[in-house]
Amino acid sequence: MTRFRLPLLPMLFAVLLGSALAAPLRAQDAPPPAHPWSSLTPAEREMLAPLREKWDTLPPRRQARLTERAGYWATLPPARRQKIRQHIARWQQMTPAERKQARENMRKFRQLTPQQREQLHATFERFQQLPPAQREKLIRQWHALPPAERLHWNRWRGHRPPPDGGNRP
Repeated sequence: MTRFRLPLLPMLFAVLLGSALAAPLRAQDAPPPAHPWSSLTPAEREMLAPLREKWDTLPPRRQARLTERAGYWATLPPARRQKIRQHIARWQQMTPAERKQARENMRKFRQLTPQQREQLHATFERFQQLPPAQREKLIRQWHALPPAERLHWNRWRGHRPPPDGGNRP
């Protein structure tokens, strides 16, 4: 009987030691406690105001991250803080599908080279300078294009002729 116990003792010891070491590791993975809206400082509430209605339903990790960012935002100039508030409000009004598309677009943007990003910013700035009617017209034309042709949109909408010789509406 002792023969069987001796090989089991090191294994039992390893299991007990492993479980004792795993408990602190699990504690590190535990989510931070929830922060009710009432526990936020006035400055945090001001920055996170667009999220007020949903705040108590947000996961604790997200609450903690947003609270941390609110501290950073408080150090920014008022104009920048207002812009951030507008972005938060717009994000909250988006549908899940629109948010998914926005995340995908951001992922693609991060994969661009610095030169491509610069070109994209310049194109966007030119677009913003157009009169509203012309912007709407371009948006309608964009949506009418098949996806494969959208890839080449920027190439032929500039000063170069389109690939089909200009027979585009």
